[in-house]
Amino acid sequence: MASTVMRAALLRKFGAPLQVAEVEVQAPAAGEVQVAVAASGVCGSDLKALDGKSPVVSHLPCVLGHESAGVVEEVGPGVTAVRPGDHVIVAMNGPCGRCRECARGRAHLCSGPARLAAITGTMPDGSTRLSAGGQAVRPYIGIGAFAEKVVVAEAMCVKVAKDAPLDLLALTACSVVTGVGAVLNTARVEPGASVLVAGCGGVGLNVVQGAALAGATTIIAADVVDAKLKLAEEFGATHTLPAGDLPRRVGGIVRGGVDYAFDATGVPQVLTEAFAATRPGGTTVMVGSPAADAELRLPAGRLFASRRLMGTQGGDAVPARDLPLLVDLYRRGRLNLAGLVSERVPLEEINEAVAHVRSGAVARSVVVFE
Repeated sequence: MASTVMRAALLRKFGAPLQVAEVEVQAPAAGEVQVAVAASGVCGSDLKALDGKSPVVSHLPCVLGHESAGVVEEVGPGVTAVRPGDHVIVAMNGPCGRCRECARGRAHLCSGPARLAAITGTMPDGSTRLSAGGQAVRPYIGIGAFAEKVVVAEAMCVKVAKDAPLDLLALTACSVVTGVGAVLNTARVEPGASVLVAGCGGVGLNVVQGAALAGATTIIAADVVDAKLKLAEEFGATHTLPAGDLPRRVGGIVRGGVDYAFDATGVPQVLTEAFAATRPGGTTVMVGSPAADAELRLPAGRLFASRRLMGTQGGDAVPARDLPLLVDLYRRGRLNLAGLVSERVPLEEINEAVAHVRSGAVARSVVVFE
């Protein structure tokens, strides 16, 4: 199979800086698409993988990055949904449409062989389209977008209009669909509801604007960083709070607690506080991803009072349905994407971008390619 050489940021050792190096990428096989990456957001999940704390990254070297958009360069045999020149968002998953979960309308839990293989960075046959120095390289969750090119399954490519900015649409692939989807798909927040959002990074800000889209009238944002609280106001928060002691502070705004609480931090203690800040019958959604071995302790009596505690995976989204909806909302001025981008950096500055995300100094750093 023919191959070309590209630049990519390789993770060779957990905890070490990423290395920008030449990587060979094979042409797409049947049902696969090669995309020239235009932009890729730096996500907290990438940092977790870099630190060796991701349950799906156990083989190195690996190319991280999964929040991306670009232009189709080449398609493999049998591909009909896109063709070279098309602009696409690269979705985090490509539902098979045939497994039990897809048949039940829960495509985000697809158990098809291609989806399960992609999670660990391979094709269904265990191979990978990437190599460096004769060594196989795995793309993070089957994408690996800190690179000039990606080869992904056809179902992961969502076609978009060519006049829409790819550096903004890239964010819809993860942070936007996760945050907005947690509100609209998972919790199904109704108009007039009260909402708490704990953690106002890239995902949390999208929970905030998702709550605004849903028609929530009281949207409380909590974070340890004042700058993020100011951003949350721009995205629709009606109240802001410093992190900590959330049940008491939220109770001072909404007597008895909020209808819905979302934890976007992935910190068990914060999730516990968010849960305790809901009213009887309220719903709490864990949006942030905790460490694999983290444990959660909750007062059973509070759960007994008809409260619900839920998780969400990628906003429980169906890419072919939800990503076009998000693009449409953006184009109609109802979804703020530009405000999410704190900086744009070239691939050579990927480690600086990682440091900025880790410190909480940015909402989103975006790696851009010419």
